[in-house]
Amino acid sequence: MGVLNVSPESFYRGSVYGGAALLETAQSMADAGAALLDVGAMSTAPYGPGHIDVATERERLVAALDVLAAKLAVPISVDTARAEVAEAALDAGATVLNDVTGLGDPSLVALIAGRDVPAIVMASPAAAAASAVDVTPTAEPVAVVTATLTGSLARARAAGIPADRIVVDPGIGFFLDDREARAAWDVAVLAHLSALHELGCPIAVGVSRKSFIGTLTGRLDPGDRLAGSLAATVIAVMGGAALIRTHDVAATRDAVRIAERVGATRPR
Repeated sequence: MGVLNVSPESFYRGSVYGGAALLETAQSMADAGAALLDVGAMSTAPYGPGHIDVATERERLVAALDVLAAKLAVPISVDTARAEVAEAALDAGATVLNDVTGLGDPSLVALIAGRDVPAIVMASPAAAAASAVDVTPTAEPVAVVTATLTGSLARARAAGIPADRIVVDPGIGFFLDDREARAAWDVAVLAHLSALHELGCPIAVGVSRKSFIGTLTGRLDPGDRLAGSLAATVIAVMGGAALIRTHDVAATRDAVRIAERVGATRPR
């Protein structure tokens, strides 16, 4: 799942594209093996400035989709939690919604159900609040993520969204404010990722160049975190991830192939 950002506020400036470079990069990701391209117009990183108004997010996203949708053979998802923006994106050619708030907004849930589109549903503090799950530094990470996503799936079920249209995401990088605590949380989730299979949905994981890699390796510049991202990708795949969200499709595809091959031949 290749990441394309049209938000200058993105934590990783190497993922920000516009103009002719947007289509060129998107096509190169598809050629490198991306099965899905995820376009975001507002940074959702919880530790950086990213909030913009609805009109700006919608304008950025629709402009990007006008460039991409008719020219790419792979489907496009949009990374937004706003129903108004999501609706405009679907009208402009997107076919998947990626919601970092875990279906916390009833209007977005209704849109997904009404348009019958697949959704990637992420655990996050916002999703936890919607699921009435407490998030504290002493909470057990996998238990929080599982309970949060259980609530998200219940909201989807109540709205009539079929279970086979949903992918769950544990929300790497979104929980806790302290860098060290956040890194420990993310490590715990990755180490026990297979526990999320009890939810009955495919698992998507986004580790690409995130802050926990910088904390663990000392690589504070996201541009220096490719090696750590690939290591985390292998761990995620070995834990059962079905979809990897990445800024670096070609290198990540190689890492996935190795992890899949080893995973398929190891003793059960």
